[in-house]
Amino acid sequence: MTQPLLTLRDVHKHFRLPGPVFGPKPVLRAVDGVDLELMRGETLGLVGESGCGKSTLARTVIRLYEPTSGSIVFDGEEVGQTGENRLGTFRRRVQMIFQDPYASLNPRMSVGELIAEPMDIARVGTPASRRKKVAELLDRVGLPADAGARFAHEFSGGQRQRIGIARAIALEPDLVICDEPISALDVSVQAQVVNMLEDLQADLGLTYLFITHDLSMVRHISDRIGVMYLGKIVELATSADLYHRPSHPYTRALLSAIPVPDPEAARAAEPMQGEIPSPIDIPSGCRFRTRCPLATELCARVEPPLTDIGNGHLSACHFAKELAQETTGASAP
Repeated sequence: MTQPLLTLRDVHKHFRLPGPVFGPKPVLRAVDGVDLELMRGETLGLVGESGCGKSTLARTVIRLYEPTSGSIVFDGEEVGQTGENRLGTFRRRVQMIFQDPYASLNPRMSVGELIAEPMDIARVGTPASRRKKVAELLDRVGLPADAGARFAHEFSGGQRQRIGIARAIALEPDLVICDEPISALDVSVQAQVVNMLEDLQADLGLTYLFITHDLSMVRHISDRIGVMYLGKIVELATSADLYHRPSHPYTRALLSAIPVPDPEAARAAEPMQGEIPSPIDIPSGCRFRTRCPLATELCARVEPPLTDIGNGHLSACHFAKELAQETTGASAP
């Protein structure tokens, strides 16, 4: 069996907040026990509402945040508890595309300097070879050759994100973490960037962890999709299976909210009440029960484990098998 490129086991990232001088300080449980496997060459989508912990998980995986506990194994090597002085090789092989193309680029550096910076830090090649590589990367992401001498503020949002992508692939990484890379872009530009990411994956053999709140776009690009709620994965399945056989009430509610051009083909609305609870005070039992129309006394007492309901489809709901077998009477959006 092929070994996963990235394996997460019970990964937690908690933040201790300011509190009383005496007594325990409140703890924000942003990531609260995540298990994931990401196979080489695949795209794993990660979706959920704002505040569910997606971006915190991404920053923990790449070790911008130190994990509170848990195991992060990359290509067979434990990196979750590795000291900073031993992360050089890992950081070369794992890169990140950030959500905001405006804030992620240093305005004092030229585009050529921005793209060359990872190679400079890793001491890859000579100055001449780096300049040549920058020109190749600009061409690969669809930017003109003279872009290297200009500054980021001279480009549109979509072009800036292309600069960020060029920088992310400069060291030829194995894994690229895409943290909502299209959410700040116009819809027409989003499609161009996603198509470019797919082309780069095919050409360079990249593996993607693709984080987004756009469920229609993640279906297009992802091989598998994980649904995250209050710091945990509540459902994980292939893209086709998740959209045609959702087995968690939270997933069903998210899918029913996707706008479709044909009202008759739309899913029946799945009610979801209120706002996402605070990660400082997570509900007992099932963490979705306070918003779930199916919640029972069992849900308040027992937290459902992430269980395989068939064909590798994982769901954390006491009623997952029944929900997966239901006929919705409408095709997936």
